[in-house]
Amino acid sequence: MAIEQVKISVGDLQRGMFVSRLDRPWTRTPFALQGFYVRDLEEIRQLQKYCRYVYVDVHKTVGSAGATLRRLIGSGASAKGQGRTVSRVTIPCRPVAVTHKAYPPPQPAQREAGNARKLHGQILRGMGEVMGLVASNRPLPVQPMNRVVEDLVESVLRSPDAFAWLARVRDRDEHTYSHSVRASIWAVLFGRHIGLARHELVQLGVATLLKDVGKLAIPAEVLQVKQRDPRAELEYRKFVQHSVQMLSADAQVDPQVINIVRGHRERHDGGGYPDGLRGDKIPVLARMCGIVTFYDEATNPRGASQPIAPSRAVADLYDLRGIAYQEQLVVEFIQAIGLYPTGTQVELSSGEVGVVVEQTYDRRLRPKVMIVLDAHKRQLSKPRLFDLAAAEDRAEKLIQSGKMRPEEKVSIVRDIEPGAYPEVNTTAVRDNYLFKSGGQLSRFFSRLAR
Repeated sequence: MAIEQVKISVGDLQRGMFVSRLDRPWTRTPFALQGFYVRDLEEIRQLQKYCRYVYVDVHKTVGSAGATLRRLIGSGASAKGQGRTVSRVTIPCRPVAVTHKAYPPPQPAQREAGNARKLHGQILRGMGEVMGLVASNRPLPVQPMNRVVEDLVESVLRSPDAFAWLARVRDRDEHTYSHSVRASIWAVLFGRHIGLARHELVQLGVATLLKDVGKLAIPAEVLQVKQRDPRAELEYRKFVQHSVQMLSADAQVDPQVINIVRGHRERHDGGGYPDGLRGDKIPVLARMCGIVTFYDEATNPRGASQPIAPSRAVADLYDLRGIAYQEQLVVEFIQAIGLYPTGTQVELSSGEVGVVVEQTYDRRLRPKVMIVLDAHKRQLSKPRLFDLAAAEDRAEKLIQSGKMRPEEKVSIVRDIEPGAYPEVNTTAVRDNYLFKSGGQLSRFFSRLAR
């Protein structure tokens, strides 16, 4: 697709321009950010030391520089003016083959929940073992990890919601490697949605689990800092090469897994690392791994006590479509998880607050919600399961018969940041929806209300 970038000589840069790509990989420069605004002459001088030309994002460029560039692009010009070369940049990227009905319709989450929880525990323990072995320079338990991911794939194929719960809710026993576990779940959910073959789902799941093993070779002060200077950023990016070297040392590791790990930090417009690949040069499964990595890091920011609302992460991801990530895959991923993923706290048009407990896969905006707070935001003594899809069907019949007004239909109006209502215990909702009977659920919440 056409990206709204222009190629400009470094000497023609102006304040307000947004540099989105260089004429060489970012890793060969001291610039930590893959995209930044030109703020002063000193930044232009720094760029001149490393680059002859750069690419500027037309829409993000502000001030008079932005107006000039947009006018040139709007005229359809590939123009030269005052020594400035302006050209539209096209990133070659063929559409990915997608099959949305490659697998049978999902089973109810409760039917798969027990098995999913057992597998989740095995994966967490397995990752703990992996990190311990890597830290002591011992061989990775590749075959056991492959087997548990194969089981994960089969579980997700049966019921995506059961594992989506485990990816969305952050338990108290968080581990440093839990990001990779969550991202692996999102990756398999994503792959199921677009119809990847089983062996590709396993490759994607294993690669997403193991993509960060190289971080153990990075100094802790580099890993844990929130804002890295250019030197620290270059040091941090070496984790990809470290991961590839560790995995390549084991002959049992699938070469496709290594390719995914190598490419998961590359970006659609060439602004990634370690090789500055772009478009079709990035393997499809690596592109998918990059998307789920971004999503989980966005929903679970480093140092945050709770996840953020999915809509914020989805909005950030959507803004990067066609720039950092292939647009088609971004759209498919958002469809795969839904605008309101399982485990999301939501407010209904009735004013009530609840938690999404299960998706309606052919009507993503109409999931099942466990209502916990009433319209006045008071905790219910007995939570109520509300099926938005079934309720909409009933409402349409009443509207057609004149017994209900269209504006009376109940819908989700927004998702809510976790922690906004302390009375909403998402973990309790998960455990009791998935693992307890209806009577036990009512008694549990009755005790919680007291």
